[in-house]
Amino acid sequence: MPQKFSVLFFQIQQQLEHHQAVLDEQPLIDLVALLRPKDPKNPQKIKQKLSEFILFLSQNPEHGARLQQYIIKIITRYKQTTLYSDSGILSLDGFWNQLGRRMMTHLLPPIVDETHLQDLIARVFNQPSDRYWIERIDLQEWQHIFAYFTQETNTVHIQEDILKAMNVLSYRISGIGLFPEIIYAEPKLNEHESPFLAQNREISDFIEQFRELIDHANVIGAHRQPDPAQAFVMIEQCQDVVSNIRRATKRIGVSLTLTYLLTVLEQSLDRLEQLIHILSNTQRQIAIRNLLSDLVKANYNEKSVGALLSTNNELLALQVTENASKTGEHYVSTDKKGFFAMYKAAAGAGSIIACMSIIKILLSRLSLAPIMQAISFSLNYGLGFVIIHILSFTVATKQPAMTAAALASTVQQRRGSRTAQLAELTELIVNIIRTQFIAILGNISIAIPVAGILTLLWPVLFGQHLLSNAKASYLLHSIDPFSSLAIPHAAIAGVCLFLSGLIAGYFDNMAIYRKIGPRIKKHKGLKKLLGEKYQTKFADYMERNLGAISGNFLFGFMLGSMGTIGFILGLPLDIRHIAFASANLIQGLLSIDGTPDLGLILISCLGVLLIGLTNLFVSFSLTIIVALRARRVRFEQWKPLAKLVLTHFFTRPSDFFWPPKIENSVNKTQKKEH
Repeated sequence: MPQKFSVLFFQIQQQLEHHQAVLDEQPLIDLVALLRPKDPKNPQKIKQKLSEFILFLSQNPEHGARLQQYIIKIITRYKQTTLYSDSGILSLDGFWNQLGRRMMTHLLPPIVDETHLQDLIARVFNQPSDRYWIERIDLQEWQHIFAYFTQETNTVHIQEDILKAMNVLSYRISGIGLFPEIIYAEPKLNEHESPFLAQNREISDFIEQFRELIDHANVIGAHRQPDPAQAFVMIEQCQDVVSNIRRATKRIGVSLTLTYLLTVLEQSLDRLEQLIHILSNTQRQIAIRNLLSDLVKANYNEKSVGALLSTNNELLALQVTENASKTGEHYVSTDKKGFFAMYKAAAGAGSIIACMSIIKILLSRLSLAPIMQAISFSLNYGLGFVIIHILSFTVATKQPAMTAAALASTVQQRRGSRTAQLAELTELIVNIIRTQFIAILGNISIAIPVAGILTLLWPVLFGQHLLSNAKASYLLHSIDPFSSLAIPHAAIAGVCLFLSGLIAGYFDNMAIYRKIGPRIKKHKGLKKLLGEKYQTKFADYMERNLGAISGNFLFGFMLGSMGTIGFILGLPLDIRHIAFASANLIQGLLSIDGTPDLGLILISCLGVLLIGLTNLFVSFSLTIIVALRARRVRFEQWKPLAKLVLTHFFTRPSDFFWPPKIENSVNKTQKKEH
């Protein structure tokens, strides 16, 4: 490695000594290639590479000054302003335009302007993995490297471009601060002088003073370094406003436009702060490190659709899962009263589900076009789920999408010590499993007998069987876990359950952000139709339940149309839902010719069980992943948590199926304290 460094620095020295008009950039590309670790995410590998480079510089201190001179001469050949003001910062053309542009770059590569510094960054840091190891370099290593950059060099050209970039950023921040979405989220900006406008004044003064310093650089004692303190104060005030808006979104909701604007504001303020630090020699080394990391990351992210979605959807996803977590708290019972209340709610839903399964069988008899059949099935499911919600009943499989968000919210809070947190999470998981168990039991224990009674009464009431032998055989085959696609179809239903939870959270957020309740109260037509008293009740109900109603209705459309979508696409798409599968189980067994053998009954029951487990597992897993990512939470204690849950199961298994006595729990706690 030292030999390779020596060859590179010899090439750099030759170019500088011969005063080449156009320096060859290949040594810089080769230097980064030598520093690039094989494992870009391994801190030890990164440190090892940099330690070798720092050791080489310590043995040859003159090479540090040469490298500094070489890099500055290369940089000054390029236009730099747009790199500092735009690279790594979302443009103001909006989310959808950005999304379309990035998708287009994958079809038709954009034309690269080789006169801009972005082109050099792209050629030097030409590996997608570069963004990982650059951001993982410790500040101490950077300081060691900068210690060898001691030569006084003429950087006026670079300083001028930085000042131009600061001017662009400052005016952009002022403009965004006047957007209606920002004013709506923070009405105080209209009452007092906006810090977004005030920062422009301070930044303009700083730029003017710094330009005077550059113009009189050769006049002894003409000007001192301008003080950036006031500029930093105004930037901090702008950042406080952004933080206040982000906190306020829990109360006022959030939109994709607001999320996008907040992201642009945060990126612009951070970049402006970095550039001031670089010019004013305050924390310059940290600022250069952060700027380089941002630019290298932007070289990859500016073409990435996933990076755009991740950056902009985070706040919206947080708000959506936040609403879901609040709803999820109602799906967790901790005592006998809540336990039996959940059973009653689930039992009520089971009776309606049995009727919905009958209606679907009747709809399938109609000779409808595929689209019309999908619509009829969807309306059956959608309206049925909405009725279940309006009657305050519970569909068991709706719980995981809500309780997972509540679990993620608990993980984020991190109250107390690690042991206390794990104990709290263990208790929450036990409560979730117990509530989920009684909800499923409530759905199935009523859906099966109601569906069975209706199936037996059908010939008496209407003179014909509800199901033919062929249809009964098909229903039993469709829940067979071995000879059909019942489990993959159950996984698809789990994805639909997950999406319905997000949809519910989204509409809850929209109800708050768009002020649906207050606007309904102002509707003159509804006032004439319902009267002021019932209009107010209706407005309050819709504000609280718009998300749940929308999520349930659209969930019904997902279930009802999945089979038709599969038919149109020629793919084996369909859904299997535990509540409907249990109703179909009894309908099929009672309608099949002859007495069903024990093997058929056992396999069908096993199929219903596996369908239910798949529904729950898929929807819970997807929701908790999204909820944790939206909260920027990395929970590293899954293994000890799983161990605690298993220990609880083996020591007190009844807690997973029956609420423990509160008196016993209190006594145990008191004994431990004594």
